[in-house]
Amino acid sequence: MSLIGTVGRGIKAPIFREGDNLPEMVVDCVINASQNENFELNNKDIVGVTEAVLARTQGNYATIEQIAKAVNQIFGNEEVGLVFPILSRNRFLPILKAISKGVKKLYVMLSYPSDEVGNPLITIEQLKQSKLNPYTDVLTEVEFRKIFPKLSHPFTGVDYIKLYKEATDNTCEIILGNKAEEILKYTDKIICGDIHTRHKTKKELLDAGAKNVVSLDEILTNSVDGSGYNDKYGLLGSNLATDDSVKLFPRDCQNFVLEVQKIFKKRTGKDIEVLVYGDGAFKDPVGGIWELADPVVAPAFTQGLRGTPNEIKLKYIADNNLTDLSEEEAEEKMKQIIKNKQDIKDSNVTLGTTPRQFSDLIGSLCDLLSGSGDKGTPIVLIQGYFDNYAS
Repeated sequence: MSLIGTVGRGIKAPIFREGDNLPEMVVDCVINASQNENFELNNKDIVGVTEAVLARTQGNYATIEQIAKAVNQIFGNEEVGLVFPILSRNRFLPILKAISKGVKKLYVMLSYPSDEVGNPLITIEQLKQSKLNPYTDVLTEVEFRKIFPKLSHPFTGVDYIKLYKEATDNTCEIILGNKAEEILKYTDKIICGDIHTRHKTKKELLDAGAKNVVSLDEILTNSVDGSGYNDKYGLLGSNLATDDSVKLFPRDCQNFVLEVQKIFKKRTGKDIEVLVYGDGAFKDPVGGIWELADPVVAPAFTQGLRGTPNEIKLKYIADNNLTDLSEEEAEEKMKQIIKNKQDIKDSNVTLGTTPRQFSDLIGSLCDLLSGSGDKGTPIVLIQGYFDNYAS
C-alpha cells in the first residue's frame, strides 16, 4: 500500500509572452520538472494552468480608453448608476476609472458593511454601534461620513470611498446601501458591478422599472478599437495590468485544456486531466474576505474533472463499524467498504465530506499552491487526487 496520498507540485515556468505556444510550453515544463526531480507522470494526474498566463499569451488586454468607449457605446453620454462594485484597487479601480470616462455622470452605490466578497467598509461592531439597518437604510456619502468619519480597510488601510471618488476626479456621487432599486432615484440606466449576485441584482432593477441595465459580463464582449475581449465574461475576472490597462479573463479556455491534454497523451502516453484556474473559493478567517473575485474558479476543464466526489467519511466508519476489530481487521474492512461503495450521497457515511465540484476543489488547491506573488509557479501538477485508502 502506498503511504503517500495526494501530492501537489508548483511547476516553475518561464515568463510567458503574447503569442507563445502555451500548450506546448506547459507540457514541456511539466515533463522537464518530472525528469529533473525524478518523479513519474501517471494516468489521472491533473495539470492546472493559471488563467493569467493564458490571457497573457492571448494578448487579452484592454486600455481604460477602450473600456470607456465600450461603456459609451451602451449608454451614450448619459447619467449612469453603478451598483455594488467590489472594493479593490487591483480588481475594480481601473474599471471604475473607465466607466467614469465613458458616461456623463456616475452615481456609485457601495454596499455596507462590506462588499460581496467580504472587503469591509466598516466592521460589524461599528455597524452594531451605529444602530443602522443595512437592509433598509440608504445613506449619502455625507450622512455616512457623519457616522463613520474614518474608514480603513483592515489589510490595506485604504479609505475606499475617498479612493473611488479620486479615481473619478471627484465627479462621481457615492451612495451607501444594499437596496439596488434605490439607485433609480438618480438614474434608470445602471451597471451591476457585483460578480456572483449580478443576475439577481439585474432582475431586481428591471422589475423596479430600470430602463437599461447591464452587468460587467456584458461590457467588452467584443473587441473595441483593437482591444481584447471576453465573449462570455466581459470585464469580469479582469485585473490591473498597467496604469492604464487591464488584463481580461482568457478566451477559448476549453479548446486550450483539450489541446494540452492531447499533447500530453502524444508525448507521454498518459491520460492527464487539465484545467484553467483563477481565484480559489475560500475565505480568510481573519479579515473575512473571500478570495473569489473571478466569476468562476475554473473556466475550463477536461471531462475527468466533472462532477463531485463520491466519498465516505473514514471517521464515521471507524467510529461506527470498526471499534471491535483488530488493527489489521479494521484496515481490511475499511478497504472493502471503500471498494464496494456505490452512489452514497444520501447516506450518513458521507456526512462531513465536501459536496463541491471537483473543478472548484482542485482549482482552489491550485490557487493555494501557486500563490499570487513571486513563486513563479503558474502551472500546478496534482497527483493521486482520485486515490483513496483502498488504492
